[in-house]
Amino acid sequence: MASTHAFGNDPAKIERYRRFWSRESTDRPLVGFTFVGWYPLKYFRVARSWPIHQLLTPDMLRPAEWFDDYEDLLREGERIDDDMLRGACPIQVAFPVFIPAVLGCPIRVLPDNVLGDELFLSFEEAMERRLDTDNPWFQKYVEFLDALIERSAGRYPISHGTELGPTDLHALLRGASGSIYDLMDEPAATARLLEQLGDAFIQYFQESWRRIPLFHGGYFDAQYQVWSPEPIIRMQEDATASFSPRLYRQLVQPVDRRIASHFPCNFIHLHPTSMFMLDALLEIEELRGFQINLEPFNTPVPDMLPFFRQVQAADRPLLVRGHVTPDELKLFLDNLDPRGLYFHIMPKSEDEIEPLKVVLGMG
Repeated sequence: MASTHAFGNDPAKIERYRRFWSRESTDRPLVGFTFVGWYPLKYFRVARSWPIHQLLTPDMLRPAEWFDDYEDLLREGERIDDDMLRGACPIQVAFPVFIPAVLGCPIRVLPDNVLGDELFLSFEEAMERRLDTDNPWFQKYVEFLDALIERSAGRYPISHGTELGPTDLHALLRGASGSIYDLMDEPAATARLLEQLGDAFIQYFQESWRRIPLFHGGYFDAQYQVWSPEPIIRMQEDATASFSPRLYRQLVQPVDRRIASHFPCNFIHLHPTSMFMLDALLEIEELRGFQINLEPFNTPVPDMLPFFRQVQAADRPLLVRGHVTPDELKLFLDNLDPRGLYFHIMPKSEDEIEPLKVVLGMG
């Protein structure tokens, strides 16, 4: 059934999000379907015009050139009957831009995405890098936010961008290989740098939420289309895939605990390759929710079930994102609690949606 609300953003959907965060009793999980893939940048005409391997500069980002493509993506909500609210953030990409750019990393155009270049700084040079809100890149971020807020006019929520976490920023500033050696050779200096990068991460999101209006009384994350009743933050520590749990607990866990404590509806983004770190992450009481990708090229989808059960056993909301078959979905539904469970499903075609809805009991 087509939605009568612009972009499918029926305020009645908010109640399921509230139940998701509080893990209240519910008849079924929160469910959203999207045809927007892992690398959204390819859907924007202006981004497709950028030469591959060219460096991106702030003057290349003119918000008005993005608006029509943003709203074309969001209009899938008008034809897909699901629980998802849909919104937008500056430069809707999978790999983050603004914090690395403000810290001085050149931003390079890649096929379908952008990524900061490693800087290979000394510790002294890395410690000098701060999140300067007068930096041209941060000013461009604010310009993009303000323009999106004006364009949306309350029809869809606006959110912060997607950003790298402290360990990922450490790898950019010191170099990926060098940052790993730092853990063993310079643990005290590494701890100080990670703490400072954690401060930059907190500052970025605090500055964002000072500017972004609430949507029906709540906050929003546009990468996963998550509405929340309190300030939200998407955390990430992809670089910890190369850490040991011991080093994570020693050097990173205090930083992640501090970040999470500033935003009541925080959640951390994880890949299947980081499941060996799940115990250490669950030790952070302040960490509210977990977002875990389905990546069959890394781990077969059914093999993720024990990890999902572990998150739920710790009484944390769980957001599962990726492609799923009806049989895989049935396996999850038979073995997971619908309370605090959100399936962000990425079907390959509209024909896949109805069989999944049958399994879910939607309709």
